[in-house]
Amino acid sequence: MAPFQACVRAPFGTIGVSASDSHVTGIRYLSPDVPALAPPRNTVAYLACVQIQAYLDDPAWAFDLPLRLAGTHHQIAVWEAMRAIPAGRTLTYGELAGRIGSSARAVGGACGANPLPIVVPCHRVVGAGGSLGGFMGAREEGFELSIKRWLLAHEGARRG
Repeated sequence: MAPFQACVRAPFGTIGVSASDSHVTGIRYLSPDVPALAPPRNTVAYLACVQIQAYLDDPAWAFDLPLRLAGTHHQIAVWEAMRAIPAGRTLTYGELAGRIGSSARAVGGACGANPLPIVVPCHRVVGAGGSLGGFMGAREEGFELSIKRWLLAHEGARRG
């Protein structure tokens, strides 16, 4: 397991936060048996915990964290486009691809490589025809897709 500067309990499991002294660098969804890590090990991790809890309390919460997004030009374009999807809304992989001049498959790959889920809301990107699509590399019902299902229900998500 990657070293985390904080771990926050959520209704669906635990959220691990990696952070430098200046940026949030990674977020991972962890098994419910992973305990919270208190106190957070630096100020940025603490800020991430506060804002993640604010989102868990209010799905309309808008994250305002210093992020370090490291990826290809295409991945960063996808991640920035995902950040523009408002809480409670979804887009299909194809719709998001159309917005940035890409393909649905390439968008799916960038979603799967997202280093900051929940803050960069890849859960708001769904498959055509109403399917959840993938999430955390999973295509079948299980722990991973149950998280995506919870997040979308928490936000009262609807198409568009």
